[in-house]
Amino acid sequence: MAGGHMDTHQLLKDMGQKASAAARKLAAATPELKEKTLLRLSELIIEKQDEITAANAIDLAKAEEKGIDAPRLNRLRLTPETIAEMANACTFIAEMDDPVGAIETQWQRPNGLLVGKMRIPLGVIAMIYESRPNVTIDSGILCLKAGNAIILRGGSEAINSNLALAKLLHEALEYAGLPKECVQVVPTTDREAITAMCKLEEHIDVIIPRGGETLIRTVVDMATMPVLKHYKGVCHAFIDKSANLEEALNIIINGKTQRPGVCNALEGLLVHKDIADKFLPMVAKELGTERDVEFRACPRSLPLLGKTAVAMNESDPGTEYHDLILLVKTIDSMQEAQDYIAENGSNHTEIICTQDYNRALKFMREVDASCVSVNASTRFNDGGQLGLGAEIGISTSKLHSYGPMGVKELTTTKFVIFGQGQVRK
Repeated sequence: MAGGHMDTHQLLKDMGQKASAAARKLAAATPELKEKTLLRLSELIIEKQDEITAANAIDLAKAEEKGIDAPRLNRLRLTPETIAEMANACTFIAEMDDPVGAIETQWQRPNGLLVGKMRIPLGVIAMIYESRPNVTIDSGILCLKAGNAIILRGGSEAINSNLALAKLLHEALEYAGLPKECVQVVPTTDREAITAMCKLEEHIDVIIPRGGETLIRTVVDMATMPVLKHYKGVCHAFIDKSANLEEALNIIINGKTQRPGVCNALEGLLVHKDIADKFLPMVAKELGTERDVEFRACPRSLPLLGKTAVAMNESDPGTEYHDLILLVKTIDSMQEAQDYIAENGSNHTEIICTQDYNRALKFMREVDASCVSVNASTRFNDGGQLGLGAEIGISTSKLHSYGPMGVKELTTTKFVIFGQGQVRK
């Protein structure tokens, strides 16, 4: 066993060295080379669709044998639709403006110096994630466009899918004359690989854990480089007393039932007391009776929610259910809703349904989450939906990015100075 761990640490060290070398070449690559890579990758994903599906089928069969729950199986499955989405993301990212090298702001000092800020890659990114193989493509293409090399360590349940997708990434990179080590998938399922990655600060500039609470806490505790946390999604909707109830109901249905296993699914419903008697029976019919949602309800909400409601217990607030379960609480004021969110939210996505402009702005300004929406589903907190093309994840920590991380969020800036021989006095 010890020898295996030593091999894993050496494997990651070698990958880190290759990633550092590749990152320097990628940082200097022209926009045209990156575009060529991405467009070829889009073609390969469609051309090799059968190979991707076959590899994914092996992972799904093994996952079912192990008894993995339905939400995780859903995230693991690559359908023709998700494969088409991956290919489309490649072309979308290819056509975006390249941020690397852009001087975004510039000013002149009294001594004539022109000072500017130039956008540059972060360097080498390490990513640890679970279940979703499409993250392999999304992360790879975003880092490529932003000029970063990336080392990907997916979950053991998706190893065959991830390696099949990595092969296509390597083929596209080499087609454009870029080093295949720009994107590397850790080929072992040994958990020691995570420990090894967390200690590679000489090669890895930032590490992104995307998954369950245990994974993220483990990485935060071990990492010797900055960590961008992509934490759980405990998302709430506050239905204000002036809400359009039909509109709010559709938003709740979409947030809870469209894909209950994802991080921007709705987990908590907070309803103002003035409209609870009217709104909660509508929720009971459309979500409970029609869509089999189980409600975990506070004492005031319970009598209004029908047969699928049970009394909430102490552990329900702050729970990410990943299932057709919804916490429901009747509250006295918007301030109470904000206090509840501050205590039980996860800084992911919070929404308000209201027709009162001032209350909408107050909620939007004061609630701390990576995305706050007015009269729109929680499901829109997503890189693709917000026009970023794709995302490497949704950062719930504020340094150096908050919310979905697209191409621009995977870069930083450095100061650049244009002089005409000035010296400091």
